[in-house]
Amino acid sequence: MDIKKILKVILPLALGGFLVWYSLSDISLETLGTYFKEANYGWIILGLFFGILSHLSRAYRWKFMLAPLGFKPKFINSVLAVLVGYLVNLALPRAGEISRASVMANYEDIPFEKGFGTIVAERIADLIMMLTIVAITLFVQFDFIYNLLTKNFDPIKISVGLAILSVLFYIFTSFVKKAKSGFLLKIKTFVSGLIEGVTSIFKMKNKWAFIFHTVFIWAMYVAMFWATIPAINGLDVPFGGILIGFIAGGFSIAATNGGIGLYPLAVAGALALFDIPTEPATAFGWIMWTAQTAMIVVFGGLAFLLLPIYNKNK
Repeated sequence: MDIKKILKVILPLALGGFLVWYSLSDISLETLGTYFKEANYGWIILGLFFGILSHLSRAYRWKFMLAPLGFKPKFINSVLAVLVGYLVNLALPRAGEISRASVMANYEDIPFEKGFGTIVAERIADLIMMLTIVAITLFVQFDFIYNLLTKNFDPIKISVGLAILSVLFYIFTSFVKKAKSGFLLKIKTFVSGLIEGVTSIFKMKNKWAFIFHTVFIWAMYVAMFWATIPAINGLDVPFGGILIGFIAGGFSIAATNGGIGLYPLAVAGALALFDIPTEPATAFGWIMWTAQTAMIVVFGGLAFLLLPIYNKNK
């Protein structure tokens, strides 16, 4: 057995388990259970509705990537493949993309490598959207972030640090550009692929439809976060808190299996910057994570069952 593959599965789960325990050190199970019991599930359902819309839009957006390759998959199969991918990602980070391409190879005769290539291109678009949201947050909350940094750090040290980082970044990029082998060449290839993927979006026939769905998907992600906040009575989060909390939660999902354990911690930490008490902030993080995870498990599980039924003549 490949030890590296086993560790890739076990270590994230072990980290998630530790983070669950650590997160629950800030709030007792009894208190957390009370928050779940008293939550307004109407708002949670509204948030899940926005989440479902994002999945449907992602499945529909996929056809704009496949069309130039000569493939026109059934929308239902595209939706089911997306849902299966999300479910697999909960157990094995990044394996969801492989399973998604495999589903389309089995049921739509789309060669795996071509289907996987379009998914990678999609992820590039999603990365750009995440960075765009970060940039918008920095712009909207500039005064807050500036005051927070100057309050906790010496402005002169920050300026010197930024100057040093700029110089190091310039030196690093110079080495990357000249790289002919090794790790730096991998970075150079990745960045080149990133740029090529971005420019290919603007060359596709339905580029504006693709861009619209990309923006819509991420707008629904933010809307899901925003809509779930009133589920906890008395929880008042400003717009800046919504953006920073969403970003913190988004990065936590990328760091562990579906954000297990880390998501509530990251969200609570972000909301703490806005003087929101630890208990309701942590409870919100757990409710938010539980709701979106339950949605993925239920719909992803149904997708597994429906795929062979819907494609029984395949």
